[in-house]
Amino acid sequence: QVQVVESGGGLVQPGGSLRLSCVASTNFFRIYGMGWYRQAPGKQRELVAGITSGEMTQYADFAKGRFTISRDNAKNTAYLQMNNLRPEDTAVYYCNGDPKGLIRAPGYYDSWGQGTLVTVSS
Repeated sequence: QVQVVESGGGLVQPGGSLRLSCVASTNFFRIYGMGWYRQAPGKQRELVAGITSGEMTQYADFAKGRFTISRDNAKNTAYLQMNNLRPEDTAVYYCNGDPKGLIRAPGYYDSWGQGTLVTVSS
């Protein structure tokens, strides 16, 4: 795991866009597989998208075609570009990382950052 700070959330209308950022506190960011996760009220945390250390990507079905994960190793930052947002995307979004370079299910991690709240509403 790695210490992270998520940002970029906010209130957006349906159909709008947001870009989330996740800055990791490590000198070895490039070896981490990074994932974006979300937790809506009353629901379990779920994987939204992930990117391996080799920049292979993986998306949840609900994210395909709308969300894009990327990383900038020089800035120790992972991004989640979210387009065409829907009310059901409302959740706290978290990121986390695995030093083995893989994309992990949320249950793999036992500590999390504070997340960033995304609210999609008209």
